Amino acid sequence: MANGIKLETVAPALFVLLWSTGWIVAKYANDYAGPLTFLTWRFAIAALAFAIIAVIMSAKWPTTRAGWLHAIISGLFLHAIYLGGVWWAIKQGVPASISGLLAALQPLMTAMIAFWIIKERLTIRQRMGIAVGLIGLLIAIGPRLLSLDTDALLTASVPLIINVIAMASVTCGTIYQKRFLQEGDLIPVATLQYVGAFIFIAPAAMILEPSLAFDLNIHSILAMIWSVFGLSLGAILLLLYLIRRGQVSRAASLIYLVPPAVGIEAWILFGETPTIPFIIGTLIVVAGVWLVNHKRPVQKST
Repeated sequence: MANGIKLETVAPALFVLLWSTGWIVAKYANDYAGPLTFLTWRFAIAALAFAIIAVIMSAKWPTTRAGWLHAIISGLFLHAIYLGGVWWAIKQGVPASISGLLAALQPLMTAMIAFWIIKERLTIRQRMGIAVGLIGLLIAIGPRLLSLDTDALLTASVPLIINVIAMASVTCGTIYQKRFLQEGDLIPVATLQYVGAFIFIAPAAMILEPSLAFDLNIHSILAMIWSVFGLSLGAILLLLYLIRRGQVSRAASLIYLVPPAVGIEAWILFGETPTIPFIIGTLIVVAGVWLVNHKRPVQKST
């Protein structure tokens, strides 16, 4: 057995760390451009970056028309509808706590859909982990939800619905990826996924944000650099790697850790002190994710 840390070991934690910064960068990016306008540029640059990497690595592109089409369609679900919906909803005033709660529901949606579509069954241990994780998440962010008045919730009803649709989209994209894209190099697949995302989001930006205004300054440039290289390249490659290496439900269960991670980052960056319920809920969430992802050692026969 080779010495050193394996990517399979650190990939889940690294993915959570990178993915959680998406909420942070959205806070900055929405100050300098419309969410769909920003994402249009992000997807275009990400597609170009992945294409260059694919050429340098002499990666193999899908050999069939179906392979190209599956990659483009998965990008529509995983990037365009998901990020477009979440970013637009946040711009319209959906609280980060509610958006985080909806994000954490993805493992439940994924597990249910995966059971019917790809016949992926969950063990009792995994089901317990999902339940424990959801309970911990509710404890962590429940007080913030209760602090919202009725009028605020009613005003945000349409963005909330869009946010739910966005989370359903990434769930469908995760399962679609597992079902149709289990072969071929990841870099060309990721390139085509961002092409598909761009094809969808660019017209949407032209319709909903016709001015396509983008305030070019050091803050927006840094936000774009991190969005492309930290999130679109780093985090997405890790997500595709996790989906390919393990069960769909195990990969999706990592979303449980994202809202607590965002809270910690907000504490460090914006001085938002975590509450006791948040700390307790975070520990319970970690326990739930461990239950879902922990693999029992294989017993060797004698």
